[in-house]
Amino acid sequence: MAASWQEYIDKRKQELQAVILAHYYQPGEIQELADFVGDSFQLARQAARTEARVIVFCGVSFMAESAKILNPEKMVILPEIQAGCPMADMVGAAALEELKSQHPGAAVVCYVNSSAQVKAASDICCTSANAVQVVTSIPKEQEIIFVPDRNLGAYVCEQTGRRMILWEGFCPVHDRITAADIEEQRRLHPGAPVVVHPECRPEVIRLADAVRSTAGILDYVRQSSLSEFIIGTEEGFLYSLQKNCPDKRFYVPQGHLQCQEMKMTSLEKLAWAMRELKHQVEVEENIRIKAQVTLERMLSIT
Repeated sequence: MAASWQEYIDKRKQELQAVILAHYYQPGEIQELADFVGDSFQLARQAARTEARVIVFCGVSFMAESAKILNPEKMVILPEIQAGCPMADMVGAAALEELKSQHPGAAVVCYVNSSAQVKAASDICCTSANAVQVVTSIPKEQEIIFVPDRNLGAYVCEQTGRRMILWEGFCPVHDRITAADIEEQRRLHPGAPVVVHPECRPEVIRLADAVRSTAGILDYVRQSSLSEFIIGTEEGFLYSLQKNCPDKRFYVPQGHLQCQEMKMTSLEKLAWAMRELKHQVEVEENIRIKAQVTLERMLSIT
C-alpha cells in the first residue's frame, strides 16, 4: 500500500507543480518523499526561494504559516491540520504586547517556533541556527525581549554576554533531557561526544561537547572522524543521521524523545491532502505583512 501512495504523491506533485518540504523530525517515509528535508531555518530559506506553485509542508503549523507569509501568492498545504507546536502555544500576541508595554523601546526577538500573530508583534525572528547572530545584530544598549524559549534564550545570553528578558516557554521534548541522562549515556558510551540542541536545559548544555541546531548536528557528525555520538534532540532525527552517516552509531539520552505533532503526518494523509488540496494555510494580510518583515530580517542574517 505504501508504494501506491508514493506513486500517487509523485504523480500528483507533477500535476500541481508542487514542492514537498519536510522537517527532520518527520517520519522517515515522509522524508524519503520530500524534495527538501531540513530544520526550521533551512526550510524557511527554501520556502522563500521556491518557484513551485504549491508548497506542501510536512511539519507543524508555524512552519506552514511561515511559508505562506513569505509566499502570499502561492498555495500552502499542511497535510495534518492538528500538527501544532506546544512551545509556540506558550506565547500569545496579547500577552507579548502587555510585556512590550512594560519595556518600551525593547527589541522583540521571537523564535521561529511561534504563531504568525506573535511574529507580527515582534521585531525580528530567529532560529536555533542563527539566534546568536540575530541578537548580536541588535545595538548593545537596547533592551531585548526573547520569546518563547527560555532555554534557547539562556544559551544566547551565555554566548553573547547580553542580558535579555526571557519568556517562560520551552520545548517539552528537549526540556525533558536531564544532566543525569547525559551522564548516564557518557558512562555507557565513553569517548562518544555529546552534541545537543540549544533548546535543552542550561545544565545539559554545560555538559555538552557541542551545541548545534538540528542541521548543525548533522554537519558536526559528518565532519567528525569519530564513530559514536550521544545526540540530545528529538529521536526522529536519528533517521537522517543514520541515512547520511551509515557507518556511525547514535544514542539518545532517554527513550521516547518524540515530538508527537511531528509524527502525525503519514503517506495516506499526504496523498489525501494533495488530492483534496487541504488543508490550505491562510494568514490575515495585516498580520502577514508585519510577520513578513520579521522573517525577512531573520533571513538576511546568515
